[in-house]
Formats: sequence, C-alpha cells, structure tokens
Amino acid sequence: MGGAGGSFRALASAGLIAALAGCTGAPPLRTMACSAVSAPDIAVSADGKTASTRLSVLTYNIEGLDWPARSGRPVQLRQIGERLAAMRAAGTAPDVVLVQEMFSRAAKKAVRDSGYPAIAPGPSRLTRAPKIKQEPLPGKSKWKHGEVGLRLKGSGLAIASAYPLIETQVRAYSRKACAGFDCLSNKGIMMGRIAIPGVPGAIDIYGTHMNSRGASKAPAVRNLAAHKRQSQEAAEFLAETNDDANPLIFGGDFNMRHSIDRFAAFSHYQPLELVHRICADPKSGCDVRMSWDGDEPWMDTQDLQFFWPGDAVSIRPIRVEAMFDGGPSGPVLSDHDGFMVTYELSWPADSTRPSACTGAGGGRSDG
Repeated sequence: MGGAGGSFRALASAGLIAALAGCTGAPPLRTMACSAVSAPDIAVSADGKTASTRLSVLTYNIEGLDWPARSGRPVQLRQIGERLAAMRAAGTAPDVVLVQEMFSRAAKKAVRDSGYPAIAPGPSRLTRAPKIKQEPLPGKSKWKHGEVGLRLKGSGLAIASAYPLIETQVRAYSRKACAGFDCLSNKGIMMGRIAIPGVPGAIDIYGTHMNSRGASKAPAVRNLAAHKRQSQEAAEFLAETNDDANPLIFGGDFNMRHSIDRFAAFSHYQPLELVHRICADPKSGCDVRMSWDGDEPWMDTQDLQFFWPGDAVSIRPIRVEAMFDGGPSGPVLSDHDGFMVTYELSWPADSTRPSACTGAGGGRSDG
C-alpha cells in the first residue's frame, strides 16, 4: 500500500471524515536522559588510528490504518509491538525504527508498546505547512478524491530509538505538494538527532512518507508533480537542519517503486548515497541478507534508506536484511516488509569532539 492516500477513500465516501478526525488518541512521545544509556561496543583498528561502532536502522510502514479504510489490523499491530519489545529484551532489536502509517489507536499503541525508551512523532494533523508560493498542480482538484483542503490525519510518522533523541524537528509538506487522497494526511518529514555515548557529536536521522501514485486516485501527471514538490521540500529541510559534522540517514516509504520519473526527480534534489545501490555492488563488502532481483533492486521497493557521511564521523552500510517478511524475524504483519540496514560509524580514535550526549538537552521544533 503506497500511502495514506487510497487508505482514506472509504472514509470520504462513507461520510466519516469529521467523526474520525480526532478520535485515535495522542501519538507516543517518550524521552530519555543520556545517563540512562550505556555506550555500545566500540572497536579500535589494529593501528590504533580509527574507532568504530555499529548502528542498525529499520524503516517500516506498519499499515496502521483506521476502519473503514482497513479492518482487522489491531491483532497484527499488537504483534508488531510485542515482537519489537521481545527483540529489545533479547538484545536483537534495531537501534532505531522509522515508522510510517502510524494512524490508528492500535498503531500508536504498538509503537508505544515496542519498549523503545525514546520516541518522537512526526507532523501532527495541526502542524502548519510552510507558506510557499506555488502554481496549482496540473489538472483540477477533486473534493471527492480527498482534495478538500482538510487534513484528517497527521503524518503517521514516528522515530523510536534506543538512544536519546536530543533534538527533533518536523515539517509538513506544503499545501500544494499533495495530490488526491494523500491530501487528507498531513504528510511531511521529520528529523531525530540521536546521541550515542562514545561517538563524537550526533547522528541526524530523517523519516518521511511521500505521495502515492495509484492509491491517491489523482491523475498520474498530478501525483507526479506533487511527489516532485515533496522531493524538493525534503531536500531543503535536510539542508536546513543537518549539521555537516554529523552523519545523516534518511529512510521511509518514498513511493518510487517502478517509477523512473519519480526516482529521477528525487535524485535531482538529493546528493545522498542510496543503500541499495551501494550494497548491490559485490565489491562493497555489504552483507546482503535478502532477495534482490535485477540490476536495480531499489526500483522494486517503496522502502529505502539513504545516507551521507559527516565531517566528524564517517558512515557506510555493512548489512541489509528484511524484517517481518515471513522469515526468521517474524511473520508478515503489514503490506510492507521492514527494511533494516546496519551501518558502521567510524572516526579518528584521537578525536576530541565529545559525544552530543554530554550535557545535551532535548528539544523539538515544528517547522
């Protein structure tokens, strides 16, 4: 399922928009102090010059939609929360989870019950989008396809972390950067800056969920134009909020599967390295523990991760794997598999830059 678009068609046709707009409860929000977390294992190279550690990041669209758009989801959503909590207890859970489609009460409860000590939600239904002077999208807006100027839901985004989230920022995509039923969700992008004891500075982690295609019910030329605008706005948000010293990770449901036009437009605005592209090269040393077909496996999925090194800390993907795909990590619990990447973070062993956890305070900005 590509997005909140399509997921709200039944709501609109059933006349339940007003009734369901605010009845799914508050999103999870949890903070932790730097003193509450221990440093991870840090290795030092044989020559003593380089220190390194690992960070695992899962991006997962949990299909957390409300009735009547979806029914029967609470059972699977509860299992998602329970399985992540069990993995945390066993020490095998991802360090960070980027969540999409956290709309329903059951979805929010699943994220809360996952047991992560730091959780932050993305743009809410009431987060104001930036005022950007834009031409109307191609074609005509159609209220019966959700383009009513009303945001029924928030973004459905969240970041759950085993490490402190010392800063978060969120931004809703602009009012003319959505098409079709996707406009009923306040889609956007969020940043969670995590601090890892022993690692210089911080790591800037971003999550998003972009405009769908067929599920939006908007004509192709219209939903493509909306996606392009979101790509540009996402790039601007990253440029404004990323600290150049910090490595960057950007994941989510990008809704670019099998769309050369969407991928080309997104790539035009983003200089970031694509994990799939790096790991598809046998020379990369990346351990691929999932089935990939063809020469461009990134075109076969909506769920992607991008990365960029920081001036103080380098980053590279060293393992990729699917989660909740019917394999060892658990049964299929959503219309998306989870996509987990393990990164190696490395820095000069004699670095004097302290971890951002030292004396760090938390903060949030709705931009």
